[in-house]
Amino acid sequence: MPVSGRYLAEALSRCAAALLEAAGTPPDNAALVAEALVDADIEGLASHGLLQLPMYLERIAQGSVDPTAKGEIVVDAGSRLTLDAQNGLGHVTAERACEIAIARAAEHGVAIVAVRNAFHFGAAGRFARRIALAGKIGIVMANTRPMLPAPGGAEAVVGNNPLAIAVPTGGEPIVLDLAMSAGAMGKVRLAASKGEPIPEGWAQTAEGLPTRDAAAAIKGVLLPAAGAKGFGLAVMVDLLAGGLSARGIGADVQPLYGDLSRPYGSANLVMAIKIEGFRPVADYEGAAAGFADRIRQSKPVPGAAPIRLPGDRAAEARNRFDGTCALAAETLAALHAQARRLGVVIPDSLDG
Repeated sequence: MPVSGRYLAEALSRCAAALLEAAGTPPDNAALVAEALVDADIEGLASHGLLQLPMYLERIAQGSVDPTAKGEIVVDAGSRLTLDAQNGLGHVTAERACEIAIARAAEHGVAIVAVRNAFHFGAAGRFARRIALAGKIGIVMANTRPMLPAPGGAEAVVGNNPLAIAVPTGGEPIVLDLAMSAGAMGKVRLAASKGEPIPEGWAQTAEGLPTRDAAAAIKGVLLPAAGAKGFGLAVMVDLLAGGLSARGIGADVQPLYGDLSRPYGSANLVMAIKIEGFRPVADYEGAAAGFADRIRQSKPVPGAAPIRLPGDRAAEARNRFDGTCALAAETLAALHAQARRLGVVIPDSLDG
């Protein structure tokens, strides 16, 4: 039986890519998705890491995800485009949307790519950071199936819609990446898989009662972060990503872990803003870096942890990376089960 521990990231990436290829994914798509999932685990975002891969593979098997799709531009208005993801693997089509946005922003000053018929793409911050590393401001958002109630409500009416904004600094970008609930559903599922409770204020039962039971939270609703503020942001992400893509808004988006034969139907919005024209990019990056330093050096509360900016925790995890990443026993067991189904041999080096 696999055990929780630290495993070689390179070996995990090869394993993930092999599983995806065995399921019919072209090698380039498989390598991209495998890298993204393992990167999330390296950064400590287990809820967006290899935990998701067994579900991806089951969706491929049941036909709701096309592992060969890379997306097709169906609307091209220069700086405004719509990409039909064709139910492809989300990391693949989001990466393409970023490439398009970066190129068109260089030409037009700003570019917005609405993505329809999209699948789960992991952490939105990965893609906003990708744009910032290209010297542009990146804004990325996506919608999910309804998971949050309106303030005072007991029925899920809007998704736990992630929003990421990243700005270049000449070094590591500043990356804000947040979902609109007090706690992400991926973290709730991770807690449920371990039989652990969730924090107070994260969720309600289906009857509208507060709960710390992760399994009851999955059957109920997540609560918006900051009440009406988180709810309002979630509404706007749905209207921007879902509305502009002309697909997938509100209940049009299907449960990620529901009927795996039905396409997810999410929508993304990817924006890149060219800094030149406002001011020289190096000037902007210097101002951003200086502002970041000032915040990090600000006076802390006695006994508090070091002051961080958005994205610092993930950046610190990447800087500490020693070639290994943590993986839960439950996740590794699920990968072994998929390997047996697909006829893939997982090397012993993963377990040693």
